[in-house]
Amino acid sequence: MSPAPPAAPALLTTSPPARLSSLDAFRGFAMFLMAAEMLGLPRVARAFPDSAFWQALAYHGEHVAWRGGSLHDLIQPSFSFMVGVAVPFSVASRLARGQSRWAMWGHACWRALLLVLLGVFLRSMNKPITNWTFEDTLSQIGLGYPMLFLLGFARNNIRWAALAALLGGYWLFFVGFPLPAADFNYAAANVSADWAHHGSGFAAHWNLNRNAAWAFDVWFLNLFPRVSPFVGNGGGYSTLSFLPTLATMLLGLIAGSWLRQASTPAAPLAADPPAASPGNARPLRVTARLVSTGLAGLALAWLLDATGICPIIKKLWTPAWVLWSGGWCFLFMAAFYHLVDERGWKRAAFPLVVIGVNSLAMYVMAETIAGFFAKALYTHFGKAPFLIFGETFAPILHGASVLLILWLILLWMHRRRLWLRL
Repeated sequence: MSPAPPAAPALLTTSPPARLSSLDAFRGFAMFLMAAEMLGLPRVARAFPDSAFWQALAYHGEHVAWRGGSLHDLIQPSFSFMVGVAVPFSVASRLARGQSRWAMWGHACWRALLLVLLGVFLRSMNKPITNWTFEDTLSQIGLGYPMLFLLGFARNNIRWAALAALLGGYWLFFVGFPLPAADFNYAAANVSADWAHHGSGFAAHWNLNRNAAWAFDVWFLNLFPRVSPFVGNGGGYSTLSFLPTLATMLLGLIAGSWLRQASTPAAPLAADPPAASPGNARPLRVTARLVSTGLAGLALAWLLDATGICPIIKKLWTPAWVLWSGGWCFLFMAAFYHLVDERGWKRAAFPLVVIGVNSLAMYVMAETIAGFFAKALYTHFGKAPFLIFGETFAPILHGASVLLILWLILLWMHRRRLWLRL
């Protein structure tokens, strides 16, 4: 979850990052969805079991149990996708400043290391010792970022080939792992044997805590000091998901190359494909390309899932999930680009841009100090102000108040031209 890389790690800088307003708005939208967990919509929806409206809000306000996906499930792939979108702009900016590729590569590796360690740090909060686990969004991005940055200098045909290799290889990695035996001890792998979402037959290759990525983590994560041996992640998340996450970032990289061509058609990068005609990279054509690619991704993902070749499972980041979530990311990017950069709705997008240009700060605050503010509101104001519309809606008012505090902090930083970046 991260903006384009700056010149130094974890610094507050006074030079504004040069990127598309639509990219900042999209990033802000994803971060808002993440922080909107504070609103407690699923909890409120339980008071309205017969309301289609509230049940839809509840469904899209949390992760699905296993197969399929909700709007909430699209947060992490959206952020990963946008990391890829930002790379062509970052590379072009650095080349314009005269930086060598070796210097950029060194910075990319340093940034990747910091992202991995920051993810470990956030996952270690309130733990007795360092929690060496790498499924956090930041860690996943960090693990794949060096390769993404290298592909930032490649042509799109090479990127598409790398994408196909990643998805095909990861699918074979799961399919080649032996199916669980009839007497497999699921309880020992931190999952119930009668869990409703276990697949059978070919689909069992993607069962919770009985798959190739799980087996790797049982070996790899136990190489680190732990309070108790690692036997399985309760949600099914794994270290090796960084590989299909890299595929999601690659989709963003391809989209970013198109968007950069549209914004600066007169000065393409060496890696950019040549324009077939003067209007090839114009905004409307790029928007159409984003939409058509997004629809193609959704259709292919549906086909893979419906035929049983590969299920759409976010927690395992299956190849079908890469295509399904990537398809939605292309459509979201097209919508934000059309509305914000083409039609000029920048004033309307400003609240999201405030979050988007400081997305890392929003992520860290949501993971660290949001709980402090939630308690402080009760301490200083009591519960009465949040009960104006009754007990049922109190979580929404309370969560919205915390969100407002975080947004005001970001607004203060924005007005002082302070951006937290890695």
